[in-house]
Parts: sequence; structure tokens; C-alpha cells
Amino acid sequence: MVKRIVESFIDDIDGSDADGTTTFALDGTTYEIDLSGQNREKLEKALAVFITKARPVRADRGVRGRRGPATTGRAISREKSTEIRRWAREQGLPVSERGRIAASVVKQYEDAH
Repeated sequence: MVKRIVESFIDDIDGSDADGTTTFALDGTTYEIDLSGQNREKLEKALAVFITKARPVRADRGVRGRRGPATTGRAISREKSTEIRRWAREQGLPVSERGRIAASVVKQYEDAH
């Protein structure tokens, strides 16, 4: 027995046969749309003036690299960490001698200062 599965794309704009899926992104959201060649050309033409002035960005692969902590987006200096730990102990808050300071403790410190 032979089975043939055919996948066809329908243009999301006008319902005609589409050539495939087009992916684009705006403001951090990635979109997909199935377009015919003609409608893809319309999209490219509409975006061309912006694309020629824009700069390409590499896709985020979930690797932090040198950007600092993934959760807060900002690092605390050694001096600031020492100050926060000292303040937290004076307030009776649990804080370790080394390592990451809980975000709740940092927030309480910042609220108090």
C-alpha cells in the first residue's frame, strides 16, 4: 500500500494557493503567515524602507553570555552586596555569606534606602 500525504498552504490574506510560510518579528514577537509569492512581495515591499535602515540581530539562544544575571538583568557590585548583607543581618533577614542574595532581600533593602 502506498500513501501520499500532500501539504498545501493557503494564503492567509486572499485564500489563494500559498508558496509557503513567511516568518517575521516585531517588538520581540515572532509571527508566521502563509503567503503566495505575490503577497510575499507586497509584504517585502512594504517593509523594505525599514529593513534597509535596520540592523540585523542574532537570534537569542537562551544563553546569558556576558549580559549578567538572567533574572534581573543587572549585577550587584561586591561593595553593594556586602552592604546589603550587613543591612539584612541587622534587620534579622536570612542572608547567606556568599552567593546570590534573594531578590526579596534586595528589594527590601532598596525600598528602605
